Amino acid sequence: MSERPRSVLVTGASGGIGAALVTAFLRQGDNVTAHYWRADIEALLPAWRAAGGGRVAALAADLTRPEEVAALAAGAEAAFGEVDVLVSSAGAAWQGLLTEMTAAEWDHLFALNTRAAFLASQAVIPAMTRSGQGQIIYISSVWGLTGASCEAAYAASKGALIALTKSLAKELGPAGIRVNCVAPGVIDTKMNSGLDEAARAALREATPLGVLGRPEDVAAAVIFLASPAAAFITGQILSPNGGFVI
Repeated sequence: MSERPRSVLVTGASGGIGAALVTAFLRQGDNVTAHYWRADIEALLPAWRAAGGGRVAALAADLTRPEEVAALAAGAEAAFGEVDVLVSSAGAAWQGLLTEMTAAEWDHLFALNTRAAFLASQAVIPAMTRSGQGQIIYISSVWGLTGASCEAAYAASKGALIALTKSLAKELGPAGIRVNCVAPGVIDTKMNSGLDEAARAALREATPLGVLGRPEDVAAAVIFLASPAAAFITGQILSPNGGFVI
């Protein structure tokens, strides 16, 4: 009997990077559970189903609620078997002076960017441990590496994912589970759509390759880390950023 296709869970699949991740995994024959929340996921399904290769199931969940994250992982397992690859891509941004941020806004940002990754990981690790294999990949940000003025909270929440990556790689390595992180540079997504052309031009100028990244660039990095070619890679931070940070 041939092995089943891998079961991949992507959180935040309705975003630009998340949607590109789903497409990339489907094209190589993986079955993907695409998580969304308060988004028009129906608009993405035709393209995903036309991608060929694997099958896709879209499941809604509020990632700030532990019981819904547990139900999401259970739904992914019911659809395609125990989760082999978790990609934690869901997140949100916040810009402004730290002194202008409320405690509630701070808590909400960390709930989406950091706590949700913890909850999703906690939900899939037991099955991965039983099977002696599995992969967890977090989507951080270049700001998690360098920090960013007027994005201190966002940078802190993404930096926490980097520390989580390194710690969990040590904790889960003996169980055969690899944990890595992708920290994108400036990517042309809806999250950055509020930037005016002057700001976008400045970011392109600060990038040695002279262009903004595409969601597909991030997906390519994730696909590599999830591939057999990266079998000896864990606890690492891969940053597709066009040379923005060297």
